[in-house]
Amino acid sequence: MRLLKPLTTNAAATCAACLLFAIVVALPTTLSGQTQAASPAPDGVMLQFMRFADIFGSRLVAAFDSIPAARYDYRPTAPQQTIGYIAQHLEAANYSLCEQLGSLDHPSTAKDSLADTVKARWPKDTLVARLRASLRFCDTALERAGPLDSPARANVLLAFETDLAEHYSQLASYMRLTGMVPPSALPPRRRTTVELPASALPAYVGAYQLTDGPELDVTLRDGKLFAQSKPGGREVRLWAEGGENFFINEVDAQLTFMRDGRGAVTDIIIHQYGRDRAARRIR
Repeated sequence: MRLLKPLTTNAAATCAACLLFAIVVALPTTLSGQTQAASPAPDGVMLQFMRFADIFGSRLVAAFDSIPAARYDYRPTAPQQTIGYIAQHLEAANYSLCEQLGSLDHPSTAKDSLADTVKARWPKDTLVARLRASLRFCDTALERAGPLDSPARANVLLAFETDLAEHYSQLASYMRLTGMVPPSALPPRRRTTVELPASALPAYVGAYQLTDGPELDVTLRDGKLFAQSKPGGREVRLWAEGGENFFINEVDAQLTFMRDGRGAVTDIIIHQYGRDRAARRIR
């Protein structure tokens, strides 16, 4: 799980420069085993909701990942929820709210019907895995929801994303009380650039597309690689850091170019908000 830089007031200006990846990574791949339902493409407002969910969902998973299993029964005072309780609550709330977007149903199992206090004592790995699965479910529900065109849908989205943000704030407070630093407060990882021979750069140039998402154009100018999502993204430079790996300075996002057996570049894997997204080369 990659840790995220905090969003600050200054980050609003930064995100104008990083609109490319705010848009691209907000479009998740379809859950395996589910048939893609035809739906209108998300509009610009929905894309922002999707980005927000991606940020706080990933921060939550990163926080739960970093808390030792032995601390999952911690709560500052007796009336408050334990860390394990928060994890199971988030899983249930995610399914309940994202089902209301109208495109997916989550089949309930016997384990889902257990008392919250019982689920709160499940092993850390179980709680985190189930939380991840609920966020993937919501990723796909958001992707299929289409444009934000009704008050009812806006109400569900606000409830879902407020719940993520509220419980991340709660968990971050718990972490600080136990001497830990929340993911959003950690400094970004320092990255080192490497120089690639000019002859290696043209292989990466092309247009790539996420599943039902925008195109990502990689271009070469003055011996430098740039990327831009279309429509609406701002061009950003790609910096090489070794092998087939590149990063962006404006935002904590990395790209890995994939090659086929003949050595031709066929895909990009975009790493951001603790998630990996694949973009297939289309030309």
